[in-house]
Amino acid sequence: MVELKTIPDIKVTPPGPNAKKLLELDDKYISPSYARFYPLVVDSAKDCLLKDVDGNTYLDFNAGISVVNVGHSHPKVVKAIQNQATKLIHYSNTDFYYEESLLLAEKLCNVTPGNFPKRVFFTNSGAEAVEASFKVARWHTRRPQIVAFTKGFHGRTMGALSLTGSKVVQRRWFFPLVPGVTHVPFGYCYRCAFKEEYPGCDFQCINYIDEVVFETFLPPEETLGFLFEPIQGEGGIVVPPDGYFQRLRKLAAKHNMLLIDDEVQTGLGRTGKLFAIEHWGIEPDVIAIAKGIAAGLPLGACVAKANIMDWDPGAHASTFAGNPVSCVAALATLNILADENLVDNAARLGESCIKRLKEMQEKYELIGDVRGKGLFIGIELVKDRKNKKPAKEEAHEIIFQCFKKGLAIITAGYSTIRIAPPLVITEELMEIGLEIFEEVLRNVNAG
Repeated sequence: MVELKTIPDIKVTPPGPNAKKLLELDDKYISPSYARFYPLVVDSAKDCLLKDVDGNTYLDFNAGISVVNVGHSHPKVVKAIQNQATKLIHYSNTDFYYEESLLLAEKLCNVTPGNFPKRVFFTNSGAEAVEASFKVARWHTRRPQIVAFTKGFHGRTMGALSLTGSKVVQRRWFFPLVPGVTHVPFGYCYRCAFKEEYPGCDFQCINYIDEVVFETFLPPEETLGFLFEPIQGEGGIVVPPDGYFQRLRKLAAKHNMLLIDDEVQTGLGRTGKLFAIEHWGIEPDVIAIAKGIAAGLPLGACVAKANIMDWDPGAHASTFAGNPVSCVAALATLNILADENLVDNAARLGESCIKRLKEMQEKYELIGDVRGKGLFIGIELVKDRKNKKPAKEEAHEIIFQCFKKGLAIITAGYSTIRIAPPLVITEELMEIGLEIFEEVLRNVNAG
């Protein structure tokens, strides 16, 4: 057991000499489209700790971008992978059968929201899960149009990118995209597109869809439904207000539309519920899942009501999706989440973390807003609280200085610091990370 007083442990100022050599290879051979946050070259990881190639130890507040929810290299996941690798690594789940994918499909149908028959389509990633969700909804409804939301992120394949509205750099020079996608403002109360204030706004962002979008340019009878993140991740950990999704469900029902829930980043316990949409008691028609599902192995899933996933054989398929090694890792992950009470741990530590951050907000003008659920928390930084101008440079400086001190943490949205550690993190480790963050924040806030 590593002593807490040795965490983090920076032996060499990063990036160290070994890291620099590998960064040279990266600069020569890897696509420049990868946007790295800072020069962290990871060698190994365990639970909530990372070790770089120069022997530095970091506290991980990223979880591999909300992927290793059960911690890095959980022994039960490792054992499941090792056992399966000696038995069967691949035989194309969309062309043949094997037990591992069937057991996982059954499990996902049982744990996702909604007590009704469901079916599963497996994918290799979150973007593919979104693509499958988009395609099955179009196939079933025969409607060509869909509504997505500004600041939402759904992936970078051409279909998923067409739904993404996060950053212009992700879409520049890729047009024409898939037609039939209309973006509308999300329930981002801190930066309301309508300059209203909740709850007096009466959900103007939802009313706008029905009274303007559906009345003037988007025929509702040609629109299959809404695709959304229950809490926007890349967009800045944006949590919509209470009642928002109930109003959206009511609007969808009015026009016989589907709700497609992108839980790629928010699912698998991240927000203190197994799926984030459960915070609002909504049962989506289709759910896209990935990231945390297999503890780091590539896997995603589209889970839909059985009557919606009614497409013909050959309408959609994937050679590698539902790989048996990934499937057993996912089964182990779901068991660990339940057996170790990690969803409850996320809820409990998230509540105390948000309380601590709101106390910081009282002390440091740089913090404009603190929001989140479970261990999916955003701290939006602003240059001035009145005009809310994003403090982009300050946010970058904070995550870089945290990295130098041994805390791996990143940004999202305009200028939001994102806290999303593995769900196995302890109260003591959370406090260590928050102390580092506050020390850096204090210095940057003071200029």
